[in-house]
Amino acid sequence: MARSHQTHFVKIHPSQSSSLNNEHDKASRSELARRIASLGKGRFVDHDILGDQQTSGGPTDTLFIPTGTIDLSTAKELGIRTESQIYGGVVPFPFVGSKVITHPAFRDDPAIPAGWCPELGSALAPHVLSGWSAFTLDTVRAAALDMLGRTAIRLKEVEATAGLGQFVVTSVKELNEAMAQLDEAAIARHGVVIEENLDDVVTYSVGTTRLFGEAISYWGTQRLTSNNSGATVYGGSTLHVVRGGLERLASLGLAEELQQGIDKAIAYDAIVSRFYPDLLASRRNYDVAAGVNSYGERRVGVLEQSWRAGGASGAEIAAFEALARDPDRSAVTCMTMEIYGEVDAAPDGSIIYYSGVDPVAGPMTKYAMELE
Repeated sequence: MARSHQTHFVKIHPSQSSSLNNEHDKASRSELARRIASLGKGRFVDHDILGDQQTSGGPTDTLFIPTGTIDLSTAKELGIRTESQIYGGVVPFPFVGSKVITHPAFRDDPAIPAGWCPELGSALAPHVLSGWSAFTLDTVRAAALDMLGRTAIRLKEVEATAGLGQFVVTSVKELNEAMAQLDEAAIARHGVVIEENLDDVVTYSVGTTRLFGEAISYWGTQRLTSNNSGATVYGGSTLHVVRGGLERLASLGLAEELQQGIDKAIAYDAIVSRFYPDLLASRRNYDVAAGVNSYGERRVGVLEQSWRAGGASGAEIAAFEALARDPDRSAVTCMTMEIYGEVDAAPDGSIIYYSGVDPVAGPMTKYAMELE
């Protein structure tokens, strides 16, 4: 699993990434890079400036770990030509790396971004929940009212992460309250997703990652927690990992609903890749929701993709490490945890990604560990 020559790892921070504001995100990304470097028999070069390539090996010997997906022009500047040079993804247009592509644009939205494929939403529809994407306040309102006549909805700010920036709406009054919190400029830049709301939700993670010529795939579940402000946010993931790509995962014959979620994630991945063939991603992670809609029907659908380092990355790398230690091993279960309000809350034997008092998020502990 290791390369025979040294590889340099550069941490990239795109200027638009909000993760720069959080000490715990910076620390977590650095620890992730160090562990990937060790996995690849290389070293971590800690650069915070996008495009700083002052390494002795040159770009072909560098694995880049961006904080978000990067566009084709940035990838070209960095010398990225294959997925082996990045832990994350390269997209032809910035919006392709966001959840806004999951649904079609609502009717004749005047602010649809350049590069938008109007046929993509229809192709994805069997594999996602019902919904629209919109790029102006007026279109958000029109799309929301269109759906409110049939179901409760969820408004989702495209750039928000960790479960933040979402509003459940069941009435016009609640719609007005939610829209008052939306930023018109942000909508124009990134869009808003309007999606059917589910109750009693289980969120599965389905994904595959390739590093140093080796591939893993996994299914897992996410947990929610309360942050130091009392908001419900992402609290970690447990991943059941096997060697091989998504086709290996699909062959396991898992429980019906889980198998359905895996099949939908695989279909989503293939469809987006067909519509945007320039997409390049070594990490392909999909959130899949299973829950009950307003009619009492059980629904399963892909919520969004993540082609960048994310909350479950620590578990992925722990799995790579476990499988590298035992070449005969075919599967492993690993987890990540994010605990707010406590410092030094990680158990013995865990891999600590952050433990301290973040100036923005407050006291917290983030760790990963192998379970079995």
